[in-house]
Amino acid sequence: MLDRGAGLPLAPGVGYKPQHFAEILADAGAVGWLEIHAENYMGAGGRPLAQLRHLAERFAISVHGVGLSIGGEAALDAEHLGRLKHLCDWLQPARFSEHLAWSSHEGAFLNDLLPLPYTEATLARVCSHIDQLQEVLGRQMLLENPSSYVAFAETAMSEVAFLREVARRTGCGLLLDVNNVYVSGINQNYQPLDYIREFPLDLVGEIHLGGHDEARDDYGARLLIDSHGAAVVDPVWALYAQVLALAGPRATLIEWDNDVPDWAVLEAEAARAARLLVPS
Repeated sequence: MLDRGAGLPLAPGVGYKPQHFAEILADAGAVGWLEIHAENYMGAGGRPLAQLRHLAERFAISVHGVGLSIGGEAALDAEHLGRLKHLCDWLQPARFSEHLAWSSHEGAFLNDLLPLPYTEATLARVCSHIDQLQEVLGRQMLLENPSSYVAFAETAMSEVAFLREVARRTGCGLLLDVNNVYVSGINQNYQPLDYIREFPLDLVGEIHLGGHDEARDDYGARLLIDSHGAAVVDPVWALYAQVLALAGPRATLIEWDNDVPDWAVLEAEAARAARLLVPS
């Protein structure tokens, strides 16, 4: 079971954006911690690392990877893994997380988080990569559930069963993205709350909330796209409240990576999460 005695505070966090640096230091409001994307801080110095060092003196930092391709067929990229280890050794973040997805093939980086079939072969490969990653970093990682737009005919187990077994074999924790659950439920025609009820909530070390876009597919059916470019919608807030009722409070991130708003808008989203995390 995940040790929740360490790690992030039971408070809302936000994804750090450099344009908010001064405002965060002046008045962080409801925000109790910050997340960065690892790949933005793998350089040798400069303003990004200087600002991050300053922020780390005041806030717990969660590092979120987007480029390891945990589910890819190839071995983990040794150079990328080395840079990630250097960052984590220097920063000593409260948490490190990555996605259940693949994003590279034959040396090409595809700039997307692509889905996997849930088979025994995929399970073995993902577990092998996580074992390697945790050994190199010397720390537990959290694995995030994906947003889904397609299903694979060869899938042999549910996503929740797959994630539970990965955690059992590797000792990793889980990151529950509530927006991803909602997006996948609408796109794949299942009830998001049923997914939550089956999820091993005792292994959740961090929760993500974010916005999505809505479109129609070629057949006119509703299609949700996990965009991280809008406010959290009311049905996702309601699902989040259900998660907290079942699991208790967890460190919760507001993700807003595209069309980033002013700090006041982002802090207001965090304040809404805080009201659910710690009811008055």
